[in-house]
Amino acid sequence: MTLPQTEGRNRVIIEGITPQVDGGRFAIKRSVGDLVRVEADIFTDGHDSVAAALLVHREGSAQWTEIPMEPLVNDRWTASFRVKDLGRYGYKVHAWVDHFATWRRDLQKRIAAQTDTRVDYLIGADMIEAAAGRATVEPDAHWLNDCAAALRAEATPIELRPIATTAQLEHLMLRYPDRRYTTESSRELPVTVDPVRARFSSWYEFFPRSTGASADVHGTFADAEKMLPYVAEMGFNVVYLPPIHPIGHKFRKGKNNNPQAEPGDCGSPWAIGSAEGGHKAIHSQLGTRESFGHFIAAARDLKLSVALDIAFQVAPDHPYVAQHENWFKKRPDGTIQYAENPPKKYQDIYPIDFESTDWKGLWEELKSVFTYWIDEGVTIFRVDNPHTKAFPFWEWAIGEIKREHPEVLFLSEAFTRPKVMYRLAKIGFSQSYTYFPWRNDKEGLIEYLTETSQTDVREYFRPNQWPNTPDILTEFLQTGGRAAFMVRHMLASTLGANYGIYGPAFELQEHVPIREGSEEYLNSEKYEIRNWDLEKGTSLRPLIAKVNAIRNENPALQNDWSLRFHYTDNPELLCYSKESEDRSNLLLMVVNLDVHYTQSGFVTLPLVDLGLPEDAPYDLEDLLTGRTYQWTGPRNYVELHPSHLPGHILRIQPRPAAQVSTVTVV
Repeated sequence: MTLPQTEGRNRVIIEGITPQVDGGRFAIKRSVGDLVRVEADIFTDGHDSVAAALLVHREGSAQWTEIPMEPLVNDRWTASFRVKDLGRYGYKVHAWVDHFATWRRDLQKRIAAQTDTRVDYLIGADMIEAAAGRATVEPDAHWLNDCAAALRAEATPIELRPIATTAQLEHLMLRYPDRRYTTESSRELPVTVDPVRARFSSWYEFFPRSTGASADVHGTFADAEKMLPYVAEMGFNVVYLPPIHPIGHKFRKGKNNNPQAEPGDCGSPWAIGSAEGGHKAIHSQLGTRESFGHFIAAARDLKLSVALDIAFQVAPDHPYVAQHENWFKKRPDGTIQYAENPPKKYQDIYPIDFESTDWKGLWEELKSVFTYWIDEGVTIFRVDNPHTKAFPFWEWAIGEIKREHPEVLFLSEAFTRPKVMYRLAKIGFSQSYTYFPWRNDKEGLIEYLTETSQTDVREYFRPNQWPNTPDILTEFLQTGGRAAFMVRHMLASTLGANYGIYGPAFELQEHVPIREGSEEYLNSEKYEIRNWDLEKGTSLRPLIAKVNAIRNENPALQNDWSLRFHYTDNPELLCYSKESEDRSNLLLMVVNLDVHYTQSGFVTLPLVDLGLPEDAPYDLEDLLTGRTYQWTGPRNYVELHPSHLPGHILRIQPRPAAQVSTVTVV
């Protein structure tokens, strides 16, 4: 018989630690100030008492913070800690048989039955004396030795009982436990801590080249700067720019994705690179490094973060093609393979070959694109089609970048299969686009948003809800009129703590597709300069500004995890709530999903779960209109007309803060 190589006297079992992603292979995600609540199944053989501790440290630090774990039910234990710094943390669980707690528990039973004997107290004295030897503070050691001596004195059990059951003894024995036979969880579990922007952000995308005086004039960064107050006044906090690099001339696309460009056609910003330069260059008509830096500074003054699009693909005249031909696949006729999604052809774009023999050089160069723009002041990147690039590259590149720049965020633009989207999130992307644009019915919204906010997916996948993008004009927006845009904005901005819109197309309700059945815009801004009337009377700008102000003022809308859906008796009415971590801020949203007709019905709320009175009225303030409603009981009536306001954002008053357990900040 071969004995196990581990310490056989470690009797405690640790299982089912949460949160963790794939057994600790990937990090869970949090933002600065967030709570990490750890739970584990912890038990031992027999009837001995168990003690457990959660250990937490910053990655690279040998100093661990230890937090006692508390029992829940059915051998489940918990402890929490709050993360206050950017970067990586690690945590693990220790547990051991607590012989003193077992002795004290059994002694109290014997005392209650009046069957305790001197021997029982002598057993305790031995444990207390051993703890005195472990004490690191001399007064504590002295007190414990005196206690052990007192329990060994010639006395009756009745006289010894007060000594053995004192609270001071229990306190000191907890401080100096016998942990010789401690079980440790199998591996350290990682946490990535991002800026608060990772958890709560409102994105606004626009094309700088469309900010000139007319559609005949190419906009500059100076022109784009003039857009920033408009974006800030609507309450957004991230301004996102499509690629700002030189655009290729070879095989340049014309208006409406025409394969033949006409003289003067500006091409697609995603066809990156020309004789002017590549991914580290700026389109000359937009401006210079200095003018881009001025744009970033102006945005920062308005409390706007700048997000830059990174698309790892090249135009045929990108410098990479001439300098690193082996980074691209060649066809049998010697030509480089252009991008295809049959039957679509993209002759103006060459994809990069991640199976290149020079993959190491390729990786280093692509990583340097990010670090170049980080040095220019960009800390947020929207990455185009990351699912078409190698997963190992992303895991390496993002890990390397965040080790030096933990403040940097990456948004994954991957509308693809769920497992692929989730893998990208696991390997480091801070936020992810979602299927939200195509979830328009009640059942679909509830199913998808529950998956991303209430299952283990939430530990690594941060949704960023977009109702439209330059590539996505859904049928719902094409056919639903003004009400469709209001509904989708209200849903995106209140279901998700992170959301964005592609404007000004969204607030001006651009809705005409290039052809029936397509999600491409007619006169798409991807291929031509547009001139937008920002002062148009039908603009949704006031509503968007109002909703964003509500988001910025109410912590309930700044998280995803508190999302709860509530029953309505009408399939066209969606009801859901969100609340702040301290439960002092509770919002209830009701949205009419029917963009054509008034819908009404009853919503049913779980009053106890929401901390609301079961037998008294409660007030709800509609933050969109300022009107106040008084409801009583769980079931109340709602009526919503889509052409006016298709939804309520109701703040329930009063909402006193609940007692929150003390947690360790590390």
